Amino acid sequence: MQIIISFITGLVFGLGLIVSGMANPSKVIGFLDLAGNWDPSLAFVMGGAILVASISFRLAKNRSKTWLGDKIRLPMATQIDKRLVLGGLTFGVGWGLAGYCPGPALVSLTQGSKPLIFVLAMLAGMAIFELQGRITSSRLRRRS
Repeated sequence: MQIIISFITGLVFGLGLIVSGMANPSKVIGFLDLAGNWDPSLAFVMGGAILVASISFRLAKNRSKTWLGDKIRLPMATQIDKRLVLGGLTFGVGWGLAGYCPGPALVSLTQGSKPLIFVLAMLAGMAIFELQGRITSSRLRRRS
């Protein structure tokens, strides 16, 4: 059942990206082009996503398990640290240069677009993040 729900959720998300035009990098670049021909449509998509996420997180806080019975694991971090700032900056630069963020890049791959270099760079960034986290955890364990 978990796989079916995951598939349906991903399908709805991907279809939402396609319908809203967010799988088109020119829409994203148009949103970021404040001095040129600015396209505010991404702001409306983000606003809708923030509204849905806010309601979902509020409901999840009052539950201990998902509807499928898994334990709910909400983010616990509250501090802004160097890793968060550098990650956000890296994400923002990549997003602005390519016009893609992870979801739309994967959707675009399925539509025959060519964000392959972006997707490979994204996967490399994920691997570096994981490796750096393991190195940090290892160092902390040795100090204890």
